[in-house]
Amino acid sequence: MHDKRLHVIFGITLTAMLGVSSLTPAFPKIAQSLRLTEVQVSYLISVFTLPGIFLTPVAGILADRYGRKAVLTPSLFLFGLAGFACFFSRNFFWLLFFRFFQGIGASALGSLNITLIGDFFQGKQRAAAMGYNASVLSIGLAIFPFVGGLLAEIAWYEPFALPLIALPVGLAVIFSIKSPHIKNSQKLSVYFSNVWKSVRTKEALGLFSLSILTFVILYGAFLSYFPFLLTSKFNLSPFQIGIFFSISSLSTAITSSQLGRLVGRFSEVNLIKWAYGLYIAVGLMMPFINTLYFYIVPMVMFGVAQGINIPSLQTLLVRLAPTEQRALFMSVNGMVLRIGQTLGPLFIGLGFAISGISGVFYLAAFVAACMLVLVFLMLKGLTKNEFS
Repeated sequence: MHDKRLHVIFGITLTAMLGVSSLTPAFPKIAQSLRLTEVQVSYLISVFTLPGIFLTPVAGILADRYGRKAVLTPSLFLFGLAGFACFFSRNFFWLLFFRFFQGIGASALGSLNITLIGDFFQGKQRAAAMGYNASVLSIGLAIFPFVGGLLAEIAWYEPFALPLIALPVGLAVIFSIKSPHIKNSQKLSVYFSNVWKSVRTKEALGLFSLSILTFVILYGAFLSYFPFLLTSKFNLSPFQIGIFFSISSLSTAITSSQLGRLVGRFSEVNLIKWAYGLYIAVGLMMPFINTLYFYIVPMVMFGVAQGINIPSLQTLLVRLAPTEQRALFMSVNGMVLRIGQTLGPLFIGLGFAISGISGVFYLAAFVAACMLVLVFLMLKGLTKNEFS
């Protein structure tokens, strides 16, 4: 926690996730102001995450060949400037246009921050750093919906001022962090061949699949449709909706900050199994709650599940990634995350089309059950700790 390099990584992490978390509490107000449907307003997520599907691996290749900073710095500046351009847009087309370019800037951020943790730390320190980073991310997820909802009370476009945070983070990357020297003189054909050998193992494919489905649940059920659930049942304001997201994120932050201790007693795989059990329980609970304050219970449970699932998946992936190909390996994971983020609102929308808002959470519970089956089938070789 006293390592300055980790502090800069925290800044990158916070920037990477504010593009969605600060915006979702404003979705009902954006839909009302621009006369959009629930499905249409969810495109603000999909068009933001779409570029990452194609560009995240490219960013990983460039980071392995030319260094992490050479990719991170322009990505942060593009994220901030394109995101702030949305502040001045009053037309849905231009909103989508600038969100797309903001998504290009975001493509590298969510994978290269984890790559740097893998570069700088080993063993228990790596697991602890992953947990701290996930905790910081969750604190951001608690603060940004709160701030975004508060800004949306002023005007629906006010949350789009927040991406300017990326600019000082970009300066911090330039002046405060030194990329590790990665000896990568391999020919590109050898480089790609080695990466392919690493990513096609059963364990790696299992982890990638679980990452996709995790973000299908997060971005599909909770970030896209939970605000509409609260609005339809209780007519909450964006600020009040942000409070519920903050509760969940705080529970994630507390849980993930203890990951270094938890993996000393339990394997990451066993922690992941518990997380998916919690996802199933939360999805089944949501449709039956009719009292506002009772939603605190499933949101805390969901936060705990996120707090042990995401950093555990990241720790296992970094363990599998060779140093010379780590940026591309983690960028492949970033790409599959973007697939989950992009397809999540569309796929979970099928549940909404079939059974309304209840169908959203039943479908999320089914996805979580499939994830639990995948753990038993594909992660048997990862049951031991890295330092056991």
